[in-house]
Amino acid sequence: MTDAINRQVLLMEKPAGKLGLEHFKLTEGRMPEPKDGEALLRIRYISLDAANRAWMHGATYRAAVETGNVMAGGGIAEVVSSKSDALKPGDIVFGDTGWQNYAAVPAKHLTKMPRMEPMTHLLSIYGIAGLTAYFGLLHVGKPKEGETVVVSAAAGSVGSIVGQIAKLKGCRVIGIAGGADKCQWLTSELGFDAAVDYKDGAVFKALKAAAPNGIDVYFDNVGGDILEACLPQMNLNGRIACCGAISQYDGAPSATGPRGVPGLIVVKRLTMQGFIVMDYMNQRDLALSELQGWVSSGKIKVLEDVIDGIENTPQALIGLLAGENRGKRMVKV
Repeated sequence: MTDAINRQVLLMEKPAGKLGLEHFKLTEGRMPEPKDGEALLRIRYISLDAANRAWMHGATYRAAVETGNVMAGGGIAEVVSSKSDALKPGDIVFGDTGWQNYAAVPAKHLTKMPRMEPMTHLLSIYGIAGLTAYFGLLHVGKPKEGETVVVSAAAGSVGSIVGQIAKLKGCRVIGIAGGADKCQWLTSELGFDAAVDYKDGAVFKALKAAAPNGIDVYFDNVGGDILEACLPQMNLNGRIACCGAISQYDGAPSATGPRGVPGLIVVKRLTMQGFIVMDYMNQRDLALSELQGWVSSGKIKVLEDVIDGIENTPQALIGLLAGENRGKRMVKV
């Protein structure tokens, strides 16, 4: 078993502009040996997130990814062997496994997960994506029945869940997404009340028509020009949940936006709060219980975009940053 080949994707260069295949390299090495307190993992699914690109810029809520190292990323894995009393062979865990077939990771940095089918749900609705949507909307956005909720990157892993939860809470929901097909899908398949195509270039005007009574809660996944379009349309005492800034991650950011900060925040008495899902993990069990209830009753549709093969991981991330995915994108290793 120690002679098993471990395929790894390395970050060979930090891109100055847009991310490309030339920034990565697929290599082969030997399977690692776990040290005391570690578990040897066989990675089953790698999570792909816009945050992967942000880690290349520098330290965020985690250390930056350095060149020459295995590309960082979360994954669902099975324990092969363990030198920790906390885990045993066959256990399913989530952790920062990186883009590789096998990893040796300290048990204290792993979260034990239940065995379920499909296993992919552990990365989507019951993973970081679902929990981010749940806590960001309900604990930061704090929507009330009858209010208008707007979510950007609405067809993505987090946004698609945010919109569905907001509908469950009795809100009018407007999604912002790229392309007429995605917008049609949001309204016809996921039950959004309206959708705005940011690729049309007239986001402010389209949003005004979709939300004539203003916006009470804005769940921001993108920042930049779209945040700027939403700010003046926020209602008095509105709430903005800042989850991500996809528009700033890959390539040149907007030269201007968002304007109106802090002026509009003061005048409209807005609450604008950033959050990290890990801040709420002490409430994880309650959140998962509610999410499981909504899924089992058919009130939430689970959307997954699974790419096969670790060699396709770089292209899959590049495609995600270009908005190719609907729902949670991951790679089956």
